[in-house]
Amino acid sequence: MTIPTIGVIFHPTNPPEVLGEFARKAEAGGFDEVWLWEDSFWAGALTSAATMLAATSRIKVGIGLMPATVRNPLFFAMEITTLARLYPGRFLPGFGHGVDVWLKQMGAAPKSTMKALEETVNAVRALLLGESVTMHGDYVQFENVQLKVMPKQQPPLYIGAIREKSMQLAGRAGDGTILTEMASPAYVRWARDQIKIGMAQSGRSENKLVVFTYAKVDKDSQQARLPVRKILGETLSWARPHLTPLGIADEAAQLFDAVGPEKTAEQMPEAWLDEISSSGTPEQAAATIKRLGEAGADSIVLLPPKGDPACLDEYITYLMPLLKQ
Repeated sequence: MTIPTIGVIFHPTNPPEVLGEFARKAEAGGFDEVWLWEDSFWAGALTSAATMLAATSRIKVGIGLMPATVRNPLFFAMEITTLARLYPGRFLPGFGHGVDVWLKQMGAAPKSTMKALEETVNAVRALLLGESVTMHGDYVQFENVQLKVMPKQQPPLYIGAIREKSMQLAGRAGDGTILTEMASPAYVRWARDQIKIGMAQSGRSENKLVVFTYAKVDKDSQQARLPVRKILGETLSWARPHLTPLGIADEAAQLFDAVGPEKTAEQMPEAWLDEISSSGTPEQAAATIKRLGEAGADSIVLLPPKGDPACLDEYITYLMPLLKQ
């Protein structure tokens, strides 16, 4: 088994003024990666990534993810090229569907999110390879489009995925796949199988799997799990794809429908938190992270509940010594 790299998420609700400080602290604390995502109405992910890369010397910076339809693929490729040349081997760009309600709000919602995502990633990759791209797709319309400057080292293109079809798309078109929070070891194994189907369709031979996980640690297990319970109680209603491989999707839906989010948070079995979060004592969290790696995660990225700024210091003090043994 390859030992997975360990990352941490800079939550978009944190102010951009602390981007550099956060990245430097994560790097000094032993993290391999720091990840951002591009939620609408917050700070821009590409400029945030540039700030973090400039503030550090070793750590990799990923964006998981950028909505595919909000920029022309040429301009995606131009921005990626700039960061890839300035910081070779350290920038990990990721693409996804985006949040439907936000895309509709800004007039960027495609009729087919799958087609838009695949066409965008294919076009960006071709441009980064220096090709002259002519593409008459449903969403990408290029006529002899070619970059004047290309990366000296090709950055991997990641695709965010939740369900079966998007997993297969990620395997078919991506260099890596990003799994959202609430990914259990069972879900990771299922995702690996779906990604392999997509890889076989296009003949791709490699796909790095990045797994986001809610993480909160404390010497008091129940104290650490309180904020995780709360956020899981609010989000279990859309987590059926994550919960199905565990065999608890129907039970979770029935609980949520019967008692609502607050009571769901209180009544959720401890065993569920062991599977869909890395929370509790440092030893409990480390055990879940180990099992995610054994299930096939190449990178495990810790997500502070609600962007809690105290979590980074807690990870560095209590969790990283266990993970880096």
